[in-house]
Parts: sequence; structure tokens; C-alpha cells
Amino acid sequence: MDALYKIHNLRKVYEGRTILDIEQLDVHEGEILAVVGPSGAGKSTLLRLLNFLEVPDEGTIHFQGKPVTRNAVPLETRRKVTTVFQHPALLSTNVINNIAYGLHLRGNRDGKAEITEVMARMGLTELAHAKARTLSGGEAQRVALARALVISPTVLLLDEPTANLDPYNIGLIERAVREMNEKRETTTVLVTHNIFQAKRLAHRVILLLGGKIVEAAETHAFFEAPRDPRTAAFVNGEMVY
Repeated sequence: MDALYKIHNLRKVYEGRTILDIEQLDVHEGEILAVVGPSGAGKSTLLRLLNFLEVPDEGTIHFQGKPVTRNAVPLETRRKVTTVFQHPALLSTNVINNIAYGLHLRGNRDGKAEITEVMARMGLTELAHAKARTLSGGEAQRVALARALVISPTVLLLDEPTANLDPYNIGLIERAVREMNEKRETTTVLVTHNIFQAKRLAHRVILLLGGKIVEAAETHAFFEAPRDPRTAAFVNGEMVY
């Protein structure tokens, strides 16, 4: 599998504190990569780097073979990557307009078939004209994911997309992520505290502790035969720092 992202000797520092210190990490084309670890491990910072919102203080990130620099990342490149955050920021309009927003930004004023299909997939058809402010947390998160999926990104970044949601909404979201990956080979990086979700969805899993990668392995090996005792402790639900 080819590497879509290649990270080497990366360090990210905030106010003198090293948040990330990654010697090497490849994100493979078409994989679902789960990033797990305790709060403060650097997981969300890694997503911000992968989404070009920030650049490393040291080291390099290559995306599709090209270095990500402090200079402006081309709009064409930025549009290949989209993020769904834990707390979705929806426009103060209805569901269908929220979903269509990304398409309109890209000059696609039609996209009716794509919008209809993604709303059906996410169980949002009957909510098409509901105002965003009237949605439950789970419904809002499904709208945010639908808005991301409808533009068919090369990379989908998910930051705790199902935190505090009920099993019904979790199931819908996980199924949509899996189908997008299987049908369109969308490369997906999933940050989650839910190790069971990582086990269900991911092809590979990495454990971050203190900004460092403790272990990176295929999902079965990560959970069934971890090499590092800290990984085994984390998988068993023990506190690891």
C-alpha cells in the first residue's frame, strides 16, 4: 500500500512544551487508521497537522509526495482533506443546505443526486428541511459527516465523531465511514477514545502517549498481540501515561 502521508522526525511545540514528537509515521492510501491514547497525548494536534491547519516546528510531512511547508498549501490540496470534529459547527440553515455547502464552495450548484444519496445513507431524508438548531446531538453529527462525505474527499479526518452519542447514531456513523472507505477507498484517520470502535473500523491502530508513538500495528496484532506492555495495559483499560 502506498503512503499518502509520510511523516519524519516531526516535532510540534506549544509554549515550550513538546506536544508531538514522531520519528516516523506513514498513512497508507485507502486505509482506516485509528489513533488512540489518553487525553493530552497529541491526537487532535496530529489531525490539525494532517489537515494543514498547522505545520511542524521540526521535521517534515509529505502529502502525495509533496512537502507541506509554512507557505500557503494550495487550495486544490486543501480540498482533498476534510475534517469532522467532535462538536459540529453547522450553518444556521436547514439540513439540506448544510450538506450542500461544500459542493457549492467547489462550484457545484447541482449535486442533487449526491445529496439525496448521502442523506438516505445517513438517515437524514425526513430531516432535509429541518433547521440545524432543532437537531439532536446525534443528528447534528450525522449532518456534519454527510457534509464531508458528499464532496468525496481523498482524506477524511474524524476527531471523536461519536463521543457521547447513543448506539443508534454510532451505528449509522460507523457504517457510513466503513462504506465510504470500501466503495471509494477514502483514506480515513480516526481519533477515538473508544478502543472498541477502533477495533471495529480500523485496518491499523497507533497508540500515542506523551506525543510519541508507542505502537503502530495492524488492528488484530495491536489488540491481540501488542509488542509494548503499555499498549497491552491500554487495551486492558488500565491508566497509561
